[in-house]
Order: sequence, then C-alpha cells, then structure tokens
Amino acid sequence: MSLFGRDTGQAPAVEPGDAPEGLAFATFAAGCFWGVEEFFLAIPGVVDAVSGYTGGSKDAPSYAQVCSGRTGHAEAVLVTFDPKVISYEQLLEEFWRHHDPTTANRQGPDVGTQYRSAVFVHDAEQERVAEESIQKHQERFSRPIVTEVTKASTFWPAEAYHQRYVERTGHGACHVANW
Repeated sequence: MSLFGRDTGQAPAVEPGDAPEGLAFATFAAGCFWGVEEFFLAIPGVVDAVSGYTGGSKDAPSYAQVCSGRTGHAEAVLVTFDPKVISYEQLLEEFWRHHDPTTANRQGPDVGTQYRSAVFVHDAEQERVAEESIQKHQERFSRPIVTEVTKASTFWPAEAYHQRYVERTGHGACHVANW
C-alpha cells in the first residue's frame, strides 16, 4: 500500500493526520532518504515508507530546490506502520541505530540542513516518547544528540526516481549501524 504513484512525477502531499484507519504515521530525517527508506521497509509492522521532504517553507518542493538549502526542508521518510505489530518506541530504536544523531546537518558525505537529524512528531504522545528516547540514548554518545523534535507538517513525497532507490538500483546507502 504505497502513498506514491508509479508515474514519473510527485505524489500528492500528505498531511500529518491522514494515516489510514488502523495505521499510524511516523516521520524521520536521518540524512539521505534512500537508506532511511530501505531500513524502515525491512521492519515487520512497517506497511510503507516513502521518501520525501518536510519541515520547510515551500509547497511541492523539488529535489533540486531542497538540495539548494533554501527551502528549509529535510530529506525525510514517512513511515506508515501498524501499531498492533510495532510500536513507535521500536521505530525510534531503529532510527537511533541507523544514523549519527550527534552531527548537525550532516550524515556521512551528505552535508546541509536537508540532511539534518529530526523526528517529526504527529501527536503529543509521539513528542513525549521521542523526547524520552533522546534522553535514554544520550548516554550511548560522547557528544550531545542534536536531533530536532518538531511537529509534523505537510509531507511532500519525492520524485518517483527517489522511491525504493536502493531496491531498484542496487546502489548502497550512506548509513551505518551505530550498535
């Protein structure tokens, strides 16, 4: 069940409260969205993961616009999950495991505000759990966690060629496991 169409353009915007009945959304930014999408898709209970842009000021931004650093968007992944199978807390565990949350505006070779570490929360409970998770995981790192916890806003799916990129091309991703 993908929110993304198979055409060559971009799928329609997704609003924070638009999760299908019985499912929930979680939105994470952890550098290049290709690898983030790949590791979330492999988790049982994740129904879909869509690469896209959120947290910025421009409607329907393109990849080139986001990469310019002038839109304020982050490359992010909208995860649709079944909370009866996997919890939001478990998704956060994967998030921490697959990127370095102590580097501001950078993951591996990717540098810029679009590659920041962020959790875009869809409700007050997700915000509470995300903040607690930061405190829990801080002891694992010698530097402060700089991950933003921000209210989810409109999510703009990226262009078709970004969706399932690692799966389609076989090219690796920039992410490494932290533990």
